[in-house]
Amino acid sequence: MENMAEEELLSLEKEEVEVAQVQVPTPAPDSARVPAPAPDSALDSAPTPASAPAPAPALAQAPALSPSLASAPEEAESKRHFSIQRQLADLEKLAFVTEGDFDSANSLNSDNLDAGNKQACPLCPKEKFRACNSHKLRRHLQNLHWKVSVEFEGYRMCICHLPCRPVKPNIIGEQISSKMGAHYHCIICSATITRRTDMLGHVRRHVNKGETESRYTAASTAKPSNEILKESDTDVQVCPNYSIPQKTDSYFNPKMKLNRQLIFCTLAALAEERKPLECLDAFGATGIMGLQWAKHLGNAVKVTINDLNENSVTLIQENCHLNKLKVVMDSKEKEKNDDILEEGEENLGNIKVTKMDANVLMHLRSFDFIHLDPFGTSVNYLDSAFRNIRNLGIVSVTSTDISSLYAKAQHVARRHYGCNIVRTEYYKELAARIVVAAVARAAARCNKGIEVLFAVALEHFVLVVVRVLRGPTSADETAKKIQYLIHCQWCEERIFQKDGNMVEENPYRQLPCNCHGSMPGKTAIELGPLWSSSLFNTGFLKRMLFESLHHGLDDIQTLIKTLIFESECTPQKENGVVIKTTDDTTTDNYIAQGKRKSNEMITTLAKKQKTDVSTEHPPFYYNIHRHSIKGMNMPKLKKFLCYLSQAGFRVSRTHFDPMGVRTDAPLMQFKSILLKYSTPTYTGGQSESHGQSASDDTVTDRVEMSVNDKAEASGCRRW
Repeated sequence: MENMAEEELLSLEKEEVEVAQVQVPTPAPDSARVPAPAPDSALDSAPTPASAPAPAPALAQAPALSPSLASAPEEAESKRHFSIQRQLADLEKLAFVTEGDFDSANSLNSDNLDAGNKQACPLCPKEKFRACNSHKLRRHLQNLHWKVSVEFEGYRMCICHLPCRPVKPNIIGEQISSKMGAHYHCIICSATITRRTDMLGHVRRHVNKGETESRYTAASTAKPSNEILKESDTDVQVCPNYSIPQKTDSYFNPKMKLNRQLIFCTLAALAEERKPLECLDAFGATGIMGLQWAKHLGNAVKVTINDLNENSVTLIQENCHLNKLKVVMDSKEKEKNDDILEEGEENLGNIKVTKMDANVLMHLRSFDFIHLDPFGTSVNYLDSAFRNIRNLGIVSVTSTDISSLYAKAQHVARRHYGCNIVRTEYYKELAARIVVAAVARAAARCNKGIEVLFAVALEHFVLVVVRVLRGPTSADETAKKIQYLIHCQWCEERIFQKDGNMVEENPYRQLPCNCHGSMPGKTAIELGPLWSSSLFNTGFLKRMLFESLHHGLDDIQTLIKTLIFESECTPQKENGVVIKTTDDTTTDNYIAQGKRKSNEMITTLAKKQKTDVSTEHPPFYYNIHRHSIKGMNMPKLKKFLCYLSQAGFRVSRTHFDPMGVRTDAPLMQFKSILLKYSTPTYTGGQSESHGQSASDDTVTDRVEMSVNDKAEASGCRRW
């Protein structure tokens, strides 16, 4: 009997629903312009068309859900405001949505809209816009709501006039006006913005912060899968948007491949001196750098990868298993992981993964090799890095705050590095010397000195690699190499200030140029403090080149060869360089791990460094285009290097600038030789051979004029 009674009730409910679908839909009340929830029984028993899917139960609980979002299967869980639509037709369908009748709205087309039924605007109150015919409603929606909408990723945030936004009442005389203002609903957050320009700026701020997904998207939506990349025979799993720091926790920049290969060659060269090495990648992110160390150097290194972000630590562990490397967390977890190791994991190497602040980790443990690559400046971690670094260890620092180092944000450079800089033609080497000076000061505070192995400044980063020398004597020698630079802003001549504590009456005398005497006012500026000594170690660079050939790193061999010629300040030869696995300046002075240098050895090393000052490469470089003469054709760069070398000057190319020339020649001699071998530019019917037939007396006169006449020489300056 009870079953029969239930069947009769179900049949009655079905008949009522069918009658409701036949009736013409009427507009929703003004107090609720959104679909009202239907009874559970009606939802369970209502028939659904074969072409449209059955409405989900979540739709009845979300009255603000628009039918266009409900119709898409991938967005069925979304709960955005119904003023946010993809097409104008979806906005028109809102006027025909009755209480709980979503399927009828989805089945409407343009023929149904032109049926002549009067409908009210779903985004305006009844007092502002009365019900009208479909063609007037379409024109109203298009002109008032759709044209002034804000577009974002295929959606249109239309302007809404409903009482969604609380507005303070205005008292006019004795009457109170409760005027409702127009506003927009943000697709990302729950904010309501009144003006369109403010809405555009609001969405732009969301994009800059990396917030492009709606907060109302259900958590059950499928998460995008991670991508697997391969670099130097090492597989690494990266998160979506891995190259955008604002959108991911584990940042991976493919453009930093050159940086990673340089650091790998540095560690490989250090591993030839002593084994095993305890290495630290303080900011692991995806762990790609530490994985390359452990996979290619094997038992010669004991790698520790650290990161403070929990998601990054999990990703590093997954990448270790992906490359069949053993992960060691601590003594307790080590025993657990030994039982679940896959085949081949233990043979390739071990990696210790830690989750803590980099400063804390470097204070707690000692390392032979530390690499710092934070997002931005690294000055906050230098003191901790030099606190426990072992003697003759190496610290590599990658700085990506190029806006401050390249003199685009001078106030930031003064705040972070305590350095005063301006934009010069040698700004990249200036940036490298700023970072080395900051590293040297941090080492000196810990009673340690440094020896710069190499410093590289490219488009995206500045990389500085130094060797640590313990002892107050080495610290004092290092501190003496931090000096100020006098830079002439008129001709761009430069020179380091002389040592001494006495105040000089006229510091312009130190400059080789005479711009201060021929020009009114102040012409020079003091830059620094900067590192004034050498930026390259020739012997270590040759060992790095050998390691790059041994491990098949072809991408950086050209760069290392350029660094070798730059360190020797000799013109680059086409037959390459002579590679030596050992070097007298390094292996004779560096001893095995665990032993300290005696005082006699430190004294001998200091004397040798003093004698090597004369053989150091000259600081800074000149850009050949910067000092070209108007109306003259410059010689080719290779020929110009030969001309300078024939004149008795040391000369080489530089990696800092493809058109830069590193030489010890003063700027006057540089310009005179450039002018001597430049040919006049002729226009019209004159040929180039006619220009080359100029007499030697004319060229000599022009050289003398360029050297003696400062006013004419200053006219060659280009801004």
